[in-house]
Amino acid sequence: MTASQIGFAAFALAASVIWGIAPVLGKAGLASTDPGTGLLIRTLGVAAVLVTYAAATGGFSRLAAVGWGPAGYLLAEGILASLVGHLAYFYALKLGEAGRVVPIAASYPLFALIAAAVLFGESLTWQKTAGALLVVGGVWLLKG
Repeated sequence: MTASQIGFAAFALAASVIWGIAPVLGKAGLASTDPGTGLLIRTLGVAAVLVTYAAATGGFSRLAAVGWGPAGYLLAEGILASLVGHLAYFYALKLGEAGRVVPIAASYPLFALIAAAVLFGESLTWQKTAGALLVVGGVWLLKG
């Protein structure tokens, strides 16, 4: 493994651990509020941290260098993932068990694989296809 691969793997593992712990906190928070209010609280907290970080690191000055096209894609991704997707996820988490909701919601790599192949012409290798089938199999096992 190269240094960049180790860095990639370390960040991916960190994200996995954090995303594994966060739903438990979300489920606890949703016990006494509706998903829309929960998402608002979560988003305001994230926004406060990001604004503080940008102010401290000069991040606001870098916004001008981002073109309209990339900014549009990032805004669309944010609305889809952080608003619509998380709202659906919070409703699922409020209604279901975290141990069943999270793996189903985390099957998004299957949809990303298909979208990347259709929209960007990314190759569908046997490894990617096998991984997608394993994701589908895991979701099927958790459905009952």
